[in-house]
Amino acid sequence: MTPREKMFHDALRIRLVEERIIELYPSDKIQSPVHLSIGQEHHIVALCAALKKNDPIYGTYRSHAPYLAKGGDMKRMFCELYGKAGGNGRGKAGSMHLCDRDLSLMASSAVVASPFPHAVGAAYAAKLGKKNQIVVSISGDGSTEEGTFAECLNFVALKKLPVLFFIENNGLSIHTPIKARQSYALGKVCAAYGVEYWKAEDGFDMETVRAKVASTRKRMIAGSGAAVFEVMTCRYKVHVGVAEDGDLDYHDKDSDEKWRRRDPLILERELVTKFQPRIMKEIDEAVAFAEKDVFPGASELMKDIY
Repeated sequence: MTPREKMFHDALRIRLVEERIIELYPSDKIQSPVHLSIGQEHHIVALCAALKKNDPIYGTYRSHAPYLAKGGDMKRMFCELYGKAGGNGRGKAGSMHLCDRDLSLMASSAVVASPFPHAVGAAYAAKLGKKNQIVVSISGDGSTEEGTFAECLNFVALKKLPVLFFIENNGLSIHTPIKARQSYALGKVCAAYGVEYWKAEDGFDMETVRAKVASTRKRMIAGSGAAVFEVMTCRYKVHVGVAEDGDLDYHDKDSDEKWRRRDPLILERELVTKFQPRIMKEIDEAVAFAEKDVFPGASELMKDIY
């Protein structure tokens, strides 16, 4: 399997998992809201392909993609979605807060922009401890409107911290298009703080994103300091839940259709046919495992409370 085929496989794995979630969701077996990454899988896979296992990631409630791309166990994930004891958080975290310390997927937060300060703190610790790692935050374009983003840019520039702010720009903050929210150009904001900025116009271009993250990681380890990567992408589904919402007024229907017409997971049928059977078998086994798992007992109620 070539590196590109491996990334394609991993992106397809995420999409097929989320398509199964769509099928299961009306049954109410899934015990939490879900935020799907359908349409946004490619660049997350490329990001994770360029990271080392010990590079921590702090992400958002759209957490299925980074969890699976980092190598997360699918059985544990479905148990968590089902609220079962075999899940990553023993059924307490749900879809929105997947994490796995063994994979350095440290946190998935529902608080917009919270990955920034968490990643900055971890990056500061990494620098002080002379650890051979970088730290990544993943968030949406709307997160850059929060005040903490400016504060974090200032701090990482001052301290030259090995942190990568990875911004998924799908043009929407829930239902609000970016033109109604932002008066600034992100690249100019980064330039004002002296922080490296790079924009990937095509989130489907896995090879380019992977190569850029890999080269930047190498520079960060050598002491170059922080960077902001903005990746253009498209959210196919509703912000939260499993429904289609392309018929609603806030979507740029022409833009959405252009993205779908270029989607490798739709176009490259030969690779889909090659990888789909083994992935579907893994999904079937994971769902069956979650169905049979037990719910946590009452004794779990006050555990992990600080």
